[in-house]
Amino acid sequence: MTTTASTASAAYWEPLWAEGRQYRQVSNAEKQLMDQHLGPSHGCPALDIGSGEGTLARHLHHELGYRTTGVDCSPSALALAATHDSAPGPAWQCLNITTDDLTALPDPAYALITCRLVYRWMDNKPFFLDRVRQLLAPGGTFWCVAEITGRRATSDPVLQGLGITPADAELLTHGWSVIRTADLDVLRCYALRP
Repeated sequence: MTTTASTASAAYWEPLWAEGRQYRQVSNAEKQLMDQHLGPSHGCPALDIGSGEGTLARHLHHELGYRTTGVDCSPSALALAATHDSAPGPAWQCLNITTDDLTALPDPAYALITCRLVYRWMDNKPFFLDRVRQLLAPGGTFWCVAEITGRRATSDPVLQGLGITPADAELLTHGWSVIRTADLDVLRCYALRP
């Protein structure tokens, strides 16, 4: 009997990062949307979940002024992030947001929590969102970028199925007092506030 690794685990992601897999880069249009919705910070703590090679965390840290921690469950992704960093840069921490002890994080609460192309892969989305809410400071923002199912210009049903479904999107946005969205081709950016 073969078991499949959770798509939210290091067992799934580490081999992909270790073999040099590349993922969609943060575009200038996406950075502009972040700048509009998030604005500059003055050293407030930010947490980038599933930081990968660290482009988003570096943008938050260097361009927007957040004191950023990037977390990923893949040691290879974090090693790659550290090689691209200029000091002083974001802090990098190997952590699985769904299974590890959150007290291992450097801050008890964050003014900004981001997850880019991560939400889709969470096996237990309600639990993941509860953890995000637990870490978000009062008045903070949860910035989530996700591909929307069916938006790719292809007839390949596998590629069309990538992304989050309308039910996933409804779960993501449920219970927030402020919900702002913006679309970028196949992506939707969510700025969510308690």
